Amino acid sequence: MYKRILEQKALSSLKKYKVLILTGPRQSGKSTLSRMIGKGFDYVNLELPDVRELANTDPKGFFNRYTGNLIVDEIQYVPELFSYVQAMVDSPAKGKKNPRRFILTGSQQFSLMERATQTLAGRARIFQLLPLSQKELKMAGIAGEVSVDERMFKGGYPRIFNEGLDPSEWLAQYYLTYVERDVRALKNIGDLEQFGRFLRVAASRAGQLADYQSIARDVGISQPTAKAWMSVLKASYVCLTLEPHFKNFGKRMIKSPKIYFYDTGLLCYLLKIKNAQQLSVHPLRGVIFENWVLTEMMKDRVNIGEPIDFYFWRDQKGHEVDIVEEAADGLKLSEVKAAATFHSDFVADMKFLNELQKSTGGRVVYAGNETFEFAGYKIVGWNDL
Repeated sequence: MYKRILEQKALSSLKKYKVLILTGPRQSGKSTLSRMIGKGFDYVNLELPDVRELANTDPKGFFNRYTGNLIVDEIQYVPELFSYVQAMVDSPAKGKKNPRRFILTGSQQFSLMERATQTLAGRARIFQLLPLSQKELKMAGIAGEVSVDERMFKGGYPRIFNEGLDPSEWLAQYYLTYVERDVRALKNIGDLEQFGRFLRVAASRAGQLADYQSIARDVGISQPTAKAWMSVLKASYVCLTLEPHFKNFGKRMIKSPKIYFYDTGLLCYLLKIKNAQQLSVHPLRGVIFENWVLTEMMKDRVNIGEPIDFYFWRDQKGHEVDIVEEAADGLKLSEVKAAATFHSDFVADMKFLNELQKSTGGRVVYAGNETFEFAGYKIVGWNDL
């Protein structure tokens, strides 16, 4: 059992809002966290067929069965329940001074968010829970005991750490369950083997610009199908796309997004990397490290309830900064390097962009162990992220 940084923020929000919504990948710990912050709440899981059937056929009877504060796990299976939750928090039962509190979880972000914003605007606080972060593993006392390659290879799914499981074996089952269940639920894809090929091709393009025509050609599908299938990966928290920052500094800018994965353990599995030793010499190690740093930065934001507002910056002459974030005084810059030894040219593209925006500073996250300052830039070792 690992303490989640989001717990205190979620507990505080539950005192202010009638509904708390947790979204995130399957097996990221949503059920565990919801029970921790909803101690004393009734709990129901809509993945269970009999429970789901009752909720579908008799939603009023469903809520009559659970009359107290309630956790509804995987609510995307019966999205009509959102309207009933809205009615109950707006009009408490007769004789009750305080409305019921609800904690709703779901692992299909787009449909869940759409329903939540339509029916529970102003009534709900929405959080994302991603797999375990480096900081959370440090809190558990285990993050410093492994190499950076081991950290990336294992990823962050809690069950791997809770039960001491082999990452490759567990992720193989995770993948099969995802393809067989979530893909069919999100989109009627007839050829699951072909979708599996698409997923592995997407993994091979991690950290690259999303060239759907090339991906479609490699998989043997149409370009519109490739875009539609990528939307499935994004909706189910497998992939994300990092958009380019479009601010015009007088240069022609790249306008295609880049593909990343929410968990580097799953990414390694899809790339058929069997262990950390294989990863240490893999040709995509640098991309996987970049992916890991990006998702760690994302976890830092969502774990305190803040939105993810990251981009990358690249012009058509090849200047690129891996991660940029908008701030009042300009862009905050981060560069990612998989080398264990720092070199002064790591900051070259940040210097170039800083000259364009008339700013200074930034940071380099690299695969070394030391953290220090260099020429006004912060150089951060991977274990200090």
